[in-house]
Parts: sequence; C-alpha cells; structure tokens
Amino acid sequence: MFLGDIILSLISSLLLIICVLVGVAFLTL
Repeated sequence: MFLGDIILSLISSLLLIICVLVGVAFLTL
C-alpha cells in the first residue's frame, strides 16, 4: 500500500467515528 492510501483510510475511519459520535450525541440530547 502507498502512504496516500494509508492516510486516506485513516481519514475515512476518523470521519466515520466522528459521524457516529455526533449521531449518538444528537440522539441522546
């Protein structure tokens, strides 16, 4: 794997985690 692919996968994983956290926080409000 190239370094760019690793960075892209990390960014997509972080975005997914952030979306889940925001969704949970929004539902619990």
